[in-house]
Amino acid sequence: MYVWPCAVVLAQYLWFHRRSLPGRAVVEIGAGVSLPGVLAAKCGAKVTLTDNSELPHCLTVCQQSCQMNNLPQVQVVGLTWGHVSPSLLALPPQDIILASDVFFEPEDFEDILTTVYFLMEKNPKVQLWSTYQVRSADWSLEALLYKWDMKCVHIPLESFGADKEEIAESALPGRHTVEMLIISSAKGSLLHL
Repeated sequence: MYVWPCAVVLAQYLWFHRRSLPGRAVVEIGAGVSLPGVLAAKCGAKVTLTDNSELPHCLTVCQQSCQMNNLPQVQVVGLTWGHVSPSLLALPPQDIILASDVFFEPEDFEDILTTVYFLMEKNPKVQLWSTYQVRSADWSLEALLYKWDMKCVHIPLESFGADKEEIAESALPGRHTVEMLIISSAKGSLLHL
């Protein structure tokens, strides 16, 4: 399985904050191979992995990651961004939402933030920890964050030991600038680590 640079950077951020993870409720959306979620579980968080309910193969990949890492306690749930489904309704309040490179297609941005907003309604202090690969200077979340009453803080990769030069040297074609954001409800306060 290939692990994308964004997942590696998000995992590095989790590792940097590993002492604050035990007992925290964490959900990873668009989990794929689930590196950040698996690491959070290994660090003692109560983790739920989610991926598109309309693509069973994605859920199988999440389950395989749990099996390979001996994590039978991690739940894998089908969740389609922007849909209020029984699976979304059943999720308990979360402390942290992980999202590695989910801001890939601009037409998905609002569906992602709609799902995040729903989770923020259950716990106004929840934060979305997200890494993404910069693909176009024209793509922005700013208007959608304002619409959904959210705020965003950019986290410099150097602040937790991630190396931008190493990421840029990956085997992927094109530009590899990876950024990290923490998104929270404009009403909520920042999670103290």
